[in-house]
Amino acid sequence: MKIIDAHFHYSKIAAFKLTSKKFKINYSKEGFIRETEENQVVAGVCMGLTETKQYKFPDKLASTPMNFDLDEMPPNFYFSAGINPDKLSKDNLNELEKTIQRPDCAGIKIYGGYYQYYFTDKIYEPVYELAMKYDLPVSFHTGDTFSDNGLLKFSHPLTLDELACRYPTMKIVICHLGNPWVMDTAELLYKNENVYTDLSGILIGDKARFNLFSSQELFMNIYKTCFIFANRYDKLLYGSDWPLVSMKIYIDFIKLMVPEEHHQKVFYDNALKVFKKIKNIS
Repeated sequence: MKIIDAHFHYSKIAAFKLTSKKFKINYSKEGFIRETEENQVVAGVCMGLTETKQYKFPDKLASTPMNFDLDEMPPNFYFSAGINPDKLSKDNLNELEKTIQRPDCAGIKIYGGYYQYYFTDKIYEPVYELAMKYDLPVSFHTGDTFSDNGLLKFSHPLTLDELACRYPTMKIVICHLGNPWVMDTAELLYKNENVYTDLSGILIGDKARFNLFSSQELFMNIYKTCFIFANRYDKLLYGSDWPLVSMKIYIDFIKLMVPEEHHQKVFYDNALKVFKKIKNIS
């Protein structure tokens, strides 16, 4: 089965490098190509992110738009331009508009919790206007933050409900299923037609950690119940959060959660609907 990874990383973020080393993941272009080829990951979207100094993320000095800087990406892999709300001057916004017109820019990424503004803050309004002008989805980090410096009140998925109503034509992607507030995300998927979610980052780690959690029925039922409540398998996008976990481990994990009859939609078809620039690999 061909797979589109709607959420991975491809930037020189020191904490990502440290974590990938811990889990024995080759966080390089060569490592990325090997894992994608071994797992039939034929396309994907990395989340644009940069830091000006090691271990600085979330970096208030990083310029909007944040792109990828690990290496050149292989063909048919794209990025979402990252937003630093503290860097949204006229020049930044002009550069953002130029960037999102690039053929390899498939969307926009906002880092809730890391940058401490609510998604409805007026500071983001010019970004949303650009997203709608170019019909690009906006992905929002929600839920737990990788950094202890994040504030969860800014990353709760329910804060996106008002935004979904305010901009009904803008495609909203809730990253990480809003984990741990997954039932709140389920309600947003059910209620708002323009809201989707990616399934990245529910867990990170090595095979032993995934075996431990996936064997716990109560843990797995949290997510299965969320999917049943929303009953919108056409709105779930597979994402790995690589390099925080190997692609194979995460693919197998999500296959356990999602009923097999919906695998084609979740692992491939839905991403084509949301990220319109991704080419269908038939």
